[in-house]
Amino acid sequence: MRTERGSASVATAGAAALALALSLLTADLARVLVASSRAQTAADAAALAAAQELALPSGADPAEVASEYALRNGATMRSCDCAPGVFEASVSVEVSVGALLVVPGERSVVAHARAVVELPSG
Repeated sequence: MRTERGSASVATAGAAALALALSLLTADLARVLVASSRAQTAADAAALAAAQELALPSGADPAEVASEYALRNGATMRSCDCAPGVFEASVSVEVSVGALLVVPGERSVVAHARAVVELPSG
């Protein structure tokens, strides 16, 4: 008669490997979500700063103001559609996530925001 001694060890090792894999995936997901939130915050701040510069010009370039606000929030400006004479700013920023535990290579997230200045009529 065959014994099944040690079969619990195999099942325990499998469960431990699964728990480790799920932990790594959870850590990666958390890093991506934090970076995504930071990117959206930076995009919102940059769009609002550019729109304010368009509405109340101080002499600075709206794209440079937006880029400065993106950098203050840990992001890099990718694009800014904020030409003088218009009261709308659309920006795109990027935040690096870094190397993830499960997926190799550097990753980053991109966020977009738009701010419109509505002038009072009449």
